[in-house]
Amino acid sequence: MDYGLGSLSNLIMKMAELSVRSVDTAIELYEKGAGEKNQMFEWSEQLRVLQDEVTELAVELIARYQPVATDLRFIRSCIEISYGFSRFGRYAYDIVDVMGVMGSISHCDKSAVMEMAKTATKMIHESVQALKSRDKEAAEELYRMDDTVDALYRKHLREAITPSTKKGSNDMITDPRCYVSTLLILRYLERIADHACGIGDSVNYIVTGSSSPRR
Repeated sequence: MDYGLGSLSNLIMKMAELSVRSVDTAIELYEKGAGEKNQMFEWSEQLRVLQDEVTELAVELIARYQPVATDLRFIRSCIEISYGFSRFGRYAYDIVDVMGVMGSISHCDKSAVMEMAKTATKMIHESVQALKSRDKEAAEELYRMDDTVDALYRKHLREAITPSTKKGSNDMITDPRCYVSTLLILRYLERIADHACGIGDSVNYIVTGSSSPRR
C-alpha cells in the first residue's frame, strides 16, 4: 500500500512540474509572438498519458487495499487533481495553437492577456505548492485570485467586443486576428484559473475530509 501511494504521489508531482512548465512556456511564447506548437503538443500528450496512469493506479489501489480515511481521500483526489493538471497542459497547447492558426499576431495589443496571465499563472504555482505542503488554507486564497481573473475576463471581454473604446483598438478593427486571438486566450486563462481552484479544493478535502466552503 505504501509503495502504491508513493508511486501515485510521484506521478502527480511529475504532472505538476510538467503542467507548470507548459503554461509558463505558452505565456512566454505568446508574449514573444511565436510558438513551438509541436513541443507544446508533446507535453500535452504526456500529461494525458500520465493522467491515465494516475487513474489506473488509483483504481487498483482502491480495489486491492480498500483504503479508508486520509489514504482514500488522497487516492480519490489524485484522480481529480490529475485531470486539472492535464487540462493545464491542454490549454497551454491551445494558447500556442491560436498563434499557429492565426499567423503572426506580434503586432497585436497583448496587454489584456498578459494582465490576466499574471494572476492565472500565479494561481497554478500556488495550487501546486498547496499540494506539496498540504495547505488546506490555499483554496480560499485561490478563490480570491479567481475572483480577480473573472473580473478581468468580464472587463476585457466587454472591451474586446467594443474595440473602439479600447486602447490600441485600431489593431482590433483592422486585423480580426487580434480580436479573435485575444478572446480565445482570455477564455483559456479563465478556465486555467478555475482548474487551479479545483486543485485547491482537492487539497482541502485531502486534509480535512470536507469540501471547500466555496465549492
